[in-house]
Amino acid sequence: MTERQELLSGLAVTVFRLNGQFLDVAEGLARPAGLTAAHWQVLGAVTKEPLPVAGIARAMGITRQAVQRIADILAEKGMVEYLPNPAHRRAKLVAPTEEGLEAVRRIGPAHAAFADRLCEALGDDRAADVHRLLGELSTTLEALAAEEHG
Repeated sequence: MTERQELLSGLAVTVFRLNGQFLDVAEGLARPAGLTAAHWQVLGAVTKEPLPVAGIARAMGITRQAVQRIADILAEKGMVEYLPNPAHRRAKLVAPTEEGLEAVRRIGPAHAAFADRLCEALGDDRAADVHRLLGELSTTLEALAAEEHG
């Protein structure tokens, strides 16, 4: 294997591990509010504005089918509702209900405490650098995928 192949493999394994670690943290933060990490992820995507399922999937990097399943569960629990979409008759908008927003608010204090612990452990500047670099990696992977499919 070339050095670049080893680097790519190392990046992938590290990101996969990070994904698992973030999911574990998110599960722990969401559980006391009666949510799962997946529920919180979908609710979090629509707290600022209602989005169609496809928009949530794009923003979160998960499949439309997974988002639809989770949105349906959240709708059954009364945490989101489906609204008409003026831009697309068949693709309804997912919007949080007051109950859904309250569940997200209940996560806030523990979320803030964990954010403080993480930033204190890494340092604020280093945490910001990691965030920026992960964003650059994501944008680059997206561009490379578009080149292949475009």
